[in-house]
Amino acid sequence: MHILTNVIEFPPVEDANIDGLLAIGGDLSVRRLLEAYQKGIFPWYNEGEPILWFSPDPRMVLFPSELRISKSMKQLLRKQAFEVRFNTSFSLVIDNCAMIKRSDQEGTWITDDMKKAYKKLHNLGYAISVEVWDQSNLVGGLYGILLQDKKVFCGESMFSKVSNASKFGFIKLIDWLAQKDIKLIDCQVYTDHLASLGAREIPRAEFLEYLK
Repeated sequence: MHILTNVIEFPPVEDANIDGLLAIGGDLSVRRLLEAYQKGIFPWYNEGEPILWFSPDPRMVLFPSELRISKSMKQLLRKQAFEVRFNTSFSLVIDNCAMIKRSDQEGTWITDDMKKAYKKLHNLGYAISVEVWDQSNLVGGLYGILLQDKKVFCGESMFSKVSNASKFGFIKLIDWLAQKDIKLIDCQVYTDHLASLGAREIPRAEFLEYLK
C-alpha cells in the first residue's frame, strides 16, 4: 500500500492490489486529480475514510462505435422524449448523483470534498455534465472528466429519477463526444447497466495505451 505525500506523484499502476487499490492519502487538488486521470487512476472512497486511489485491471470501457441502443431506446430517441443539455447545471447533476439511492451501496462516495473538487474542475473546463430534462424537471444526468488531448472521456457517476433518463443522456453524450473525436469512454468498473450499453472490459495495459 502506497501512502501519498504532499508531492503530487503516483506509484506505478502495476502496484495496485487485486481490487485495483493503488494508494491512500494525498488531496483532491486540481493538479493531483488531473495527474491521476492522465495515468488511469481515480479517487473512490466513502465518507469518513481517507482518500483511496484506484486503477483496476481489467478496465471497463466503451468504444463509441460499439454503443448498443435497444429498440425501446430508439423509439424514445425518435420521439425526443427528453431534452438534453450539456454543462448548464453541473452542480445540480453532481448533487443528484450524490443523493440518489442505489441498491448496491449504502451512503455515497461523492462526499462534500469530492463535490467541491469536481466543481473546480468543471469551472476550469475539465469536468463536464449532461443534463436530461422533462420540461422544467431535471430527471437524469451524468458527469465526468474530459481529457481532450487524450481523446478519452472518464465517466464518474450518473443518476436517473425516471425510467431510461440516464441512458437517454448517455447516448446523447456519446454523439456529442464523437463530434469531438473522443475515441474511448472510461467506465472504470463493470456494471450490468454499462454492459447493456455496449461497454466491455479490456486489460489495464491496453487502456493505458490510449492515455499515452
